[in-house]
Amino acid sequence: MGNQTTTLFQTLKELPIPLSYSQCVLHKHELLICGGYDRRACYSYHTVKNEYKFICEYPSNVRLNGHCVVKLVDNNNSNNKHSSQITLLSFGSGGCSIKGHTLVMKYVSVWNNDDDNHNQWIPFTDNHNNPIIIAKDYNYYCGARAVISGSNNSLLFITYFENNISVFDLNTFQFIKHDTLPIHDWICYHCFVSNSENGQGQEIMMKTNKQNYQMLLFYKKTGLLIEYDEDNNTFQFFKLPVCEDIEQFYKYAYVCINNVILLLGGSNYNNSVVSKSVHKYSIRENKWMTFKNILPSSLFDCVAVLSEEDNNIHIIGGEDDKRIALSVHTKTKLRVWDFSYLSKNEIKFIIQHWIRGLKIKIGWIYDFDKIIMKYSRMK
Repeated sequence: MGNQTTTLFQTLKELPIPLSYSQCVLHKHELLICGGYDRRACYSYHTVKNEYKFICEYPSNVRLNGHCVVKLVDNNNSNNKHSSQITLLSFGSGGCSIKGHTLVMKYVSVWNNDDDNHNQWIPFTDNHNNPIIIAKDYNYYCGARAVISGSNNSLLFITYFENNISVFDLNTFQFIKHDTLPIHDWICYHCFVSNSENGQGQEIMMKTNKQNYQMLLFYKKTGLLIEYDEDNNTFQFFKLPVCEDIEQFYKYAYVCINNVILLLGGSNYNNSVVSKSVHKYSIRENKWMTFKNILPSSLFDCVAVLSEEDNNIHIIGGEDDKRIALSVHTKTKLRVWDFSYLSKNEIKFIIQHWIRGLKIKIGWIYDFDKIIMKYSRMK
């Protein structure tokens, strides 16, 4: 098991500083690592070069303690995916009785630009340059989670302590909805994702009908499917199962890809039990799976992000079972955990290997796609 675990996870260059409670956003070949618990420094990790570059620091009056960072979508730029500049929004708590923050950064890649003036955290303002505060009660935003959605990607959905969900309109700079989640636990440091077809669901949610969007939330024994009707500005909530193996855990890293959610590591309430496990929830099948393969070490308060360029899941920072912040950075292939995510090239390579082995002269048959999918699940 130890040797198998070692081959599943590749250790990358260490983080410049130990980080826990960090936030990470994907931008092309870069992973933008935005601070952590009592750490204001931000870095860009280049997935091809396996190197880090310093971006900037949060302002000196900002303390980070369970903050959120999301990537905003520029609807005025039709080629946004290939734009050289993106906008990051950071907000959240500074801890008990400590004022939080609401800041933005217009990020230009540090790998192509040497001008430090581009990348600075500045106050989030409206169209008249008035400062906007998202987290009005900062104590409740410690460990909050957020996704962006809506017909124009202009709605920020926030789930936070004790059992709240709010919708903030990024066009009008106002909250348009507050609701209470039908749960008994007090949520924080939980899993909150959109039911998207691609990526982690921070940009575009999959529509269930004309103006309805789905989100999923997991925290200890709590599982929820959340549906939002944009036309009527209403929520509906449906309970989801949670497997027994993960019922005591939260503070896990998570990614959502292709109707699958992966939860990695985690800890119980007082951090006395720290997990090495990897769990998978299939949204389509409404089923859980606990993998025999495990993380190289016990880990919680880490962050995970999918690099779409090479289909690797990066696991960054966190704390071990001794509650020591780590500078560890590992990656694992997505196909190890979701066999259906084999690329076309990988499928063709396997089929061509079969054909050569059987010495069959035959052209490409697209039904091979289905065959190889079934084969990969059996291995």
